[in-house]
Amino acid sequence: MPHPEAAPHIRLGLYQERSSAVAATITGTPTRAIHALLTIHGFESLDEQTMVMARIDSEEPHYAEQAARALRAENITVDITPELREEIDTEWTWANYPMPWCSREEIREVSNDAQKIYDDIRHGRLIIHAHAHDGWTTVAVGTYREGPSIHLHGENHLRTESMRYDNPVEAITEFDRLYGDAVRPGPAPATSTEHEAEQARTSLPSTADTPTAPAADTPAAPATPRLVDAHVAAAGNHEALLNDFLESHKEWEKWRTWSDETTHAVHESLVLRAEFVHEADRDDAQWKIAAYESPVGERLWHATATATVPVAIVRALLESLDSADTVEIAAGSVVSEANVWEATRPLFDADWDHSVDGRFIRWQAPGDHSAGVQFDAFAANFRQSDLPVWTFWGEGSADAPEWALHFSTHAAVSVLQDVAVEAAGRYAKPFASARRQSSLRSASPVPASHRAAPTRTR
Repeated sequence: MPHPEAAPHIRLGLYQERSSAVAATITGTPTRAIHALLTIHGFESLDEQTMVMARIDSEEPHYAEQAARALRAENITVDITPELREEIDTEWTWANYPMPWCSREEIREVSNDAQKIYDDIRHGRLIIHAHAHDGWTTVAVGTYREGPSIHLHGENHLRTESMRYDNPVEAITEFDRLYGDAVRPGPAPATSTEHEAEQARTSLPSTADTPTAPAADTPAAPATPRLVDAHVAAAGNHEALLNDFLESHKEWEKWRTWSDETTHAVHESLVLRAEFVHEADRDDAQWKIAAYESPVGERLWHATATATVPVAIVRALLESLDSADTVEIAAGSVVSEANVWEATRPLFDADWDHSVDGRFIRWQAPGDHSAGVQFDAFAANFRQSDLPVWTFWGEGSADAPEWALHFSTHAAVSVLQDVAVEAAGRYAKPFASARRQSSLRSASPVPASHRAAPTRTR
């Protein structure tokens, strides 16, 4: 007696070779209807049981969830792996996105339009006549097989239609006039993002990384120890700090970037943002803090911390960002003698040595502790200077410290003071002694920078 055909079942999971691509694995008896439904949602066949969605805008998890809903509406069983579910539930943004006024949904619309242009080119619906580089990005001219001629601007998820013409001759003539000697025939070479997407669409997911149990008579291979920089290990677990902060401060939301190299923690007001680089070298900035005038306004001040900064110091910084009025902290503080004194009062109270050396005002930890704070009076007069105004450092020397935390001009005094409290406690005098008066108790006058009061818009 013949067995009834097994009902089809679809499993959606991350494609192993590309972090954002999604593979659909079909078990049971595949039908043309299932393939057609998956195709509508951007999946392409690798074989009868496997389809893959590989886009140029890294939005595969979002569209995979839409596909799952549509398939379930047709009474088709669809499972989503935990890894893909995590990607679906994680908000993310593009670093340095050139259209900061766009909302998340508007950004997704822009990138989906770019995806449609890319698909039209790839499937031959849009013929590219020529391309050029305008000094910033790639531009091109093309004609739809059954439509108008257009000029294109940008690459990957930022490619947009910039002009539309009634016929190819007019479009090509104008393109040649605009870009002259830079014009080259045919389409531009594929970008690395396009290459990765093409590779995902033409090769089955690898199973090389799937763990298998060793045979009973086969000795287990010795574990390969992971070499961790001693200084980074001594600093503590910054990844755990990030996760703990996001878990305990619900007004901060986690966003990821398309490459997964960084994670962004964004306050609900959108005027305070923290960027965490997961694989930062020990001397590079692992934390980047930025305060803005408004959600779409200019940056007012920023801070960076190397991967070797003690976790307690960074925790004090993060907690301070969330300890008072957010807009007030983002607005920052003007540079003045009074504010310099207020920011460093915890260091005076802890008997740190105080000295002035030309443009620098320095505080040195007491006893044999190798730590200090430096204020650059020269850099303080230039709001947009790349030179750090405040530097908290530890271990080594001021010129070559093991860790460093930098603040720009107009950093909020309350934040500086909270970090100073943590530093003073970490590098306290080993023995109690009579309080001595420093020979120099007041900072040298620093010309105050004048600026318009920031707009306090939430």
